[in-house]
Amino acid sequence: QVRLVESGGGSVQTGGSLRLSCAASGPTYWSYCMAWFRQAPGKDREGVAALYTRGGSTYYADSVKGRFTISRDNAKSTLYLQMNSLKPEDTAMYSCAAVRAYGCSSGSWSSLGIYNYWGQGTQVTVSS
Repeated sequence: QVRLVESGGGSVQTGGSLRLSCAASGPTYWSYCMAWFRQAPGKDREGVAALYTRGGSTYYADSVKGRFTISRDNAKSTLYLQMNSLKPEDTAMYSCAAVRAYGCSSGSWSSLGIYNYWGQGTQVTVSS
């Protein structure tokens, strides 16, 4: 069983930065596609970024390209999301997700249904 715990959320002003962390516990010797999702009030959950834990391509939603960076420290079993140049529309609950896999797919990484492990989420609020 994989457990994911997010941290690092908070309140910032427009243009500020935050770094989210997602600590993973469980069978870390497996490989995973891991992703960050977010859900704003009244909106559907959307994929923000994803990566494969054994390296390779990273994937981003168009709305965050050039501002957000996803990364992973395998020694610490931790997934990160560095968020720069934050905007009010980035306000949401951010959750990390994982699925045991041999890679991430450019066509499906943002689909909620492929992930079977989810964290509880951490709130990000960006004020103007």
